[in-house]
Amino acid sequence: MSRNILRLEREDDAAGFWRLARRAIASGQAPADVRFVVGEAAADLFGALSSTDADRATDAAPSFDQRLVSLIDHVVLHSDPERFALAYRLLWRSLDEPALASIASDPDIARAHVLSKSVARDKHKMTAFVRFRERAASDGQAEFVAWFEPQHYIVRAIAPFFVARFTGMRWSILTPYASAHWDGIHLTFGPGGRKSDAPDGDPLEDVWKTYYGSIFNPARVKVKAMTAQMPKKYWRNLPEADLIAALIRSAPARAQSMIEAAPTLPRRRHAEGNHSCGGATSMAGETPETCQRCPLHASATQAVLGEGPQKAAFMIVGEQPGDTEDLVGRPFVGPAGKLLDIALQRSGIERSAAYLTNAVKHFKFEPRGKRRLHKSPSRDEIDHCRWWLDLERAALKPRVVLALGVSAVRGLTGRTVPLNSLRSIPQPLDDGSTMIASVHPAYLLRLTDEAEKRVEWRAFLADLARARALVAETVSDWRAVQDKSANTYVIEIAV
Repeated sequence: MSRNILRLEREDDAAGFWRLARRAIASGQAPADVRFVVGEAAADLFGALSSTDADRATDAAPSFDQRLVSLIDHVVLHSDPERFALAYRLLWRSLDEPALASIASDPDIARAHVLSKSVARDKHKMTAFVRFRERAASDGQAEFVAWFEPQHYIVRAIAPFFVARFTGMRWSILTPYASAHWDGIHLTFGPGGRKSDAPDGDPLEDVWKTYYGSIFNPARVKVKAMTAQMPKKYWRNLPEADLIAALIRSAPARAQSMIEAAPTLPRRRHAEGNHSCGGATSMAGETPETCQRCPLHASATQAVLGEGPQKAAFMIVGEQPGDTEDLVGRPFVGPAGKLLDIALQRSGIERSAAYLTNAVKHFKFEPRGKRRLHKSPSRDEIDHCRWWLDLERAALKPRVVLALGVSAVRGLTGRTVPLNSLRSIPQPLDDGSTMIASVHPAYLLRLTDEAEKRVEWRAFLADLARARALVAETVSDWRAVQDKSANTYVIEIAV
């Protein structure tokens, strides 16, 4: 006996499946009587009904258990050639078995759950491992293109996620069987492409690789767990994949060195009060290392003081030391510090020509297992530590101060002010210097939205360029030389 041919337009024609399936069920066609075929190859088959023809059907179709509908929505996106037959069989059976979706031991239901879970995993991997790369569009504007190789037919189903996440960004996602395009207004789909159609890289990848390498913890490497979450088949399309093999190879040696390395003591010149900015010592002989003005000293490894030229024209103030800074005893040497180094280099600023310090000198954290999670200092803690920041400024006499984050702004001004109200506007300070407020690099590292990340990175570079220009206005010869005998930097200024 011949079977009725139901033709779907595409492999991912989920909406077409539902139209055809409802019409066929309404007309009493059993699973043995129908056959689903995908593409134009079915157009010449006798009696073929397409998914567009089904729109004109007026037969009343029954309603189905919502649990079964949700399950089938995933099943029809699987790459299994028998997925449509399985989905239709389940719908047909549910007419006589209303509770079918709840029978986990049923072979068809069990198989459907296997397919559904595989599709759900593929969707998750796509949201996690798509990497956009920037290029210039034909109109000269920036567009972002990603190449991805999904296991199943999920592009149309997952595209709205990327629209919601990257609404303000023009992007395209290319896969071997379909492509999705967002121009900021309309979401469209097209045929598949090739990996060579996507750009090989973009300027922001160096920043991402630096961050990825910085947060890699060699003591917590579990290769089996890592590959379970990020299978190797995805590596070839990830910028950070170039680093993974080397990081894994070096992990045992790096972990052993971490075990053997005890926390450093404060640097000798700090303990002796010979601070690079001229000595941060109170009138009572108190130093930051002996300071007990707030409780933070009790749990921190050491006070982390500033470093840089003795008479630097440019001062950078952050929030507080992080975990790495607390152990090493130097400011801005952790992941945020590495990102700051990249930003300074991009802005034409030598780190050695700037004085770097923090509004709070001790690391505030919350223990979480073996980890120490950063906690923002309170207003009282910032105010208690402002004494030391004022001494640094008085000894240093900077021309321009870059405040990274609201904690730094409070440490410099004594006020908590929304950062957006200050940003891009030079602010005079009480010592005659000028403050430029910007975000802390750690904020940039926490961003997950790709479009927002790029916008904020460019804004951060603009803030640094603005600070550099202000220094150039007040200092005609801005260059630093290293005074090796004193192990500090001395800045030569010709005004």
